[in-house]
Formats: sequence, C-alpha cells, structure tokens
Amino acid sequence: MKPLLILKTGTTLPAIAEARGDFEDWIGEGMAFSSDEIEVASVYEGDSLPDPDTLSGVVVTGSSALVTEKEDWSERSAAWLPHAIDREIPLLGICYGHQLLAHAVGGRVECNPLGREIGTVAVRFGDSAKDDELLRVLPDQISVQVSHVESVVKLPPGATHHGASAGDLNQAFAFGTCAWGVQFHPEFDADIVRGYIHGRRALLVDEGIDPEVLLSAANDTNHGTALLRRFGEIVRTRAE
Repeated sequence: MKPLLILKTGTTLPAIAEARGDFEDWIGEGMAFSSDEIEVASVYEGDSLPDPDTLSGVVVTGSSALVTEKEDWSERSAAWLPHAIDREIPLLGICYGHQLLAHAVGGRVECNPLGREIGTVAVRFGDSAKDDELLRVLPDQISVQVSHVESVVKLPPGATHHGASAGDLNQAFAFGTCAWGVQFHPEFDADIVRGYIHGRRALLVDEGIDPEVLLSAANDTNHGTALLRRFGEIVRTRAE
C-alpha cells in the first residue's frame, strides 16, 4: 500500500512531546498504522510535499500557528490540498488542519467568535452524519478534546456541516467524497489535553477562564480513537 502522509503543520508543547511523543505518533497509533506505513512532511520546517498520486491518504495535523497569519508554508500546503482532493485521496484535517482545509477550498477562518475552546467538550452531530462514511460510526453526541482560538466561521461552498459544540459552531464538516475536517483532536486523550491546559494556564487566567475547572472536567473517551480507526479503514479500503 502507498504510504499515508501526515502533513505536519506544527508540534505539540515541549513538555508533552518529551513525555508522550508528538502528533504523528498519536495519529498513527489511533489509526492502527505502523511507522513503516506513514510518511511525515513537516511543512512548517520547510519539508516539500509529495505527489498526491504516491499516497493512500492524508492527515493534516494541528499547530500552534494561526491559519489567518497565512505563513508561506501554510499557504503552500493550502494550495496542495485541492490536488489531493481532486484525486479522491482520503483526507482528514484536524484542528489547524480542519481550518486549513476549509481555507483551501473557499471557507473562511477567523478568531473564534465564541472565544478560546480548550478541554473536554461535547460535540453534537446532525442527522447528516448518520449517512457519512466517516462519522456514521459515532453516536449523535461524543466527548472529545479541543484546544484552539481560531475557527471555521464560514464553511466552503458545497461542504456538508456535520457537528457543533457549545464553543464552536463548525466542529465537523465533509467536502466532496473524500475530505473531512474536525476541529477537535481525536488523537488527544485527557492526559494530553490537561498538558495543554497547564501550558496555557496564564493565558486562560488572563481570559477569565478557570484552569482548575477545565482540569477537573477533562476525561477520557473512546470516540476520538473510533474516528481515527474508521478513517484508517477508509484509507485501506480505498487503497485496495
């Protein structure tokens, strides 16, 4: 099988990376892909992007960068994504990747009008998710981890809205037959999101958010892993 590309747009917090690894480790584990089946392109460090025809699937990671800053590596990645979509290669954008996907195909990303969203949150899916190839394996409401300040405030033309949370109206969407964006982090567990809460503590306090409330509410579920595992199945099935 052709490799799965992890299009890496940033890295996790240093303390978390030292203890737990990084985005590509958690995504690969969640999808049940071995390291031999994965190619990582750290575009934020200048890595080039491969020909989409050489890939079985693509996952675009989260980042501490902002899509609205339109950094050169980010805009280069955004220009590359439609080529993968045109070839109907399964593509999953996570957090920054979700926003970058929306930006790449005509959506709009801005500072989240509902403010910073971080911790364990409930995401509710609409009826459209019941027939979606990826999301149909999940219940109508899931509990997942989030950490972001920007959001997709306008979906791309032709996209299907699938999910929302109290802190973000566009938590999940599908575009075409092979691309999905999720604002939440299916690869995070409660321990990782607690690390983000600790790492953002000063910012949270400045914004009037109580970190202790977020820490006590953080909890593990299997919903994120179920989504990643299902995406892995889609990649393998389409590669046959």
